[in-house]
Amino acid sequence: MIFFPAIDIKDGQCVRLLRGDFARTTVFNDQPFEQARLFANAGCRWLHVVDLNGAYSGRPVNAEAVLSVLKAVNVPVQLGGGIRTLDTVDYWIGQGITRLILGTAAYRDPEMLREACRRHPKRIAVSIDARNGFMAVDGWTKTTDARAADIAQTFAKAGAAAIVYTDIERDGALEGPNVEATLALAQGVPVPVIASGGISSMDDIRRLKERAPMLEGVICGRAIYEGRVDIKTAVDVLGPS
Repeated sequence: MIFFPAIDIKDGQCVRLLRGDFARTTVFNDQPFEQARLFANAGCRWLHVVDLNGAYSGRPVNAEAVLSVLKAVNVPVQLGGGIRTLDTVDYWIGQGITRLILGTAAYRDPEMLREACRRHPKRIAVSIDARNGFMAVDGWTKTTDARAADIAQTFAKAGAAAIVYTDIERDGALEGPNVEATLALAQGVPVPVIASGGISSMDDIRRLKERAPMLEGVICGRAIYEGRVDIKTAVDVLGPS
């Protein structure tokens, strides 16, 4: 299982939001590439990067910061946020992003998702950001009438390589992950699922490992920055990818 440390970029800085609220932002590092190096040097085998401004605006906004991360480390990077067109998909793959995460675009333009998966096999993941079981889009500002479980099946059939599942109400809240919802989703689709949102301690990571061993990995953000989760210990607990 893979430990994915999160680098969420807003206005060029490494931040964390509380439940996706842009007004509740904490800056943890003003140089995302420095944060990337810290994570890589601590033993992380992947990085999870999100362009938060891009997710809200629908286009890449923090490209310079993302490119600085790519230049700073030699570990694979998965990127989400503001990826709404095939041109953007092609651009980021060309820049060396290992895996792209589509969210709003995957929901609103299924044909675009299918074509992206066809062009770049095994390199396109999708995000399902759920609020009370329904998918949210546009940087989590709008909640759709699509149930997370149903849209997961649609994304899997389109060729998605993995699904990142986030319970928005848990994200950044340090209240523990929604294990039951994550487990149900992972058991219901034929593609790997990555858990995101709510990790508050090593106990949460151990619980996910025990309860949902089929997960591809776990994304962790605020708990790392606040010292609640030790990276080297988490990598060891989750084991080889």
